[in-house]
Amino acid sequence: MNADHAGRCIPHINVCVCTYKRPLLLRRLLKELSAQDSGGFFTFSIVVVDNDSSGSARPVADDFAASSPVRVTYCLEPQQNIALARNRAIASAPGDLVAFIDDDEFPAEGWLRNLFAVRKAYNVAGVLGPVKPYFEHEPPNWVRKGRFFDRPTHPTGYKIGMREARTGNVLFVRNIVDGMSNPFRQEFGTGGEDTDFFRRMMGQGHVFLWCDEAVAYELVPPERCTRRYLLHKALWRGGTFLKHPEGRAQNLLTSCVAVPLYVLVLPVISLTGHHQFMKYLVKLCDHASRILLFFGIRLVRDREPNVRGAA
Repeated sequence: MNADHAGRCIPHINVCVCTYKRPLLLRRLLKELSAQDSGGFFTFSIVVVDNDSSGSARPVADDFAASSPVRVTYCLEPQQNIALARNRAIASAPGDLVAFIDDDEFPAEGWLRNLFAVRKAYNVAGVLGPVKPYFEHEPPNWVRKGRFFDRPTHPTGYKIGMREARTGNVLFVRNIVDGMSNPFRQEFGTGGEDTDFFRRMMGQGHVFLWCDEAVAYELVPPERCTRRYLLHKALWRGGTFLKHPEGRAQNLLTSCVAVPLYVLVLPVISLTGHHQFMKYLVKLCDHASRILLFFGIRLVRDREPNVRGAA
C-alpha cells in the first residue's frame, strides 16, 4: 500500500510485461501504459522482463524510464522460457496487485482502472478482460469473415473457467502467489503455462471474473494473416495438450472422432466459402496434432513460423 497526500492508504499495481525481441511494440505498449489514469484509486508501476539474453529491450526500457512519470523496473531473464520470465516479473513486483499484458498488445483508455474496479467490487482473486485484434493493414477478406483472431467475450461479472483464462490481459491480487517460488511452471516451455497457473489457482478456490470494459488490443501484422501462419499455430496449439492432465483422455477421444469427420466434410464446406474451409482446416490440424503427439510425433516445435513471403 502507498499513502496519498491525505494520508490514505491506496493499493499499488505492478503492470508486468514479458518481452522478447519486440522493441518497437514494447515502446508503443509502454507509451500507452503511461497514459493510464488511476483516478486516484491506486498507484501503479511497470516491470519489464527481457527474455532475450542479449538484453535487446534494455535501451527501450531505459529510454522510457528516463522521461516517464511512471516508475519502470527492468529485469533480464536470460533463459528463454516464458514461465521463467513471468516468475521473474512477479518476483520483481512487490505491490498489492499484479497485472499482465503481452508485449504485442496495448491497452485501451481506462483499461487498468476498469480491471481494478471490477476486482474491488466483487472482491475476487482476479479479473480478466478481452483482447481484440488490431490489424496493422487491412487483412484478406477471408481472414475478416473467418474471424480467426477474434476471441470469446462475456458480460462483466462472468466467472472464468480454466480453459478461458490467460495472462494477456489480467489483474490479480499478489497474495495468491505468496509463498510460491515459481508460480508458473517452467516445464511448459513456450506455452500452456498460463492455463496451468489458473488451473492450480482455481483448484485452491480462487475466483476470476470477466470485465468486458477492460479492453486490450493485439497487434496483428500482415504476416500473421496467412494460411501458413494459421495452420502452423493450430499444429503448435494441438501439440501442447499433453501438458495438461485434466481431460486428457476426453480430449484425445474427441480428436479421434473429429479428424475423420472434418476430413469428410471439408470438400462440402469449401463450397460455402474459403473462410469456412480454412476455419475447419485449422480445426482439423489442431485435432490431428493431438493424436500424432500421443504417438510421440510432434510436427511443430516453434510457436511462430518463419512466415516471410508466405501466401
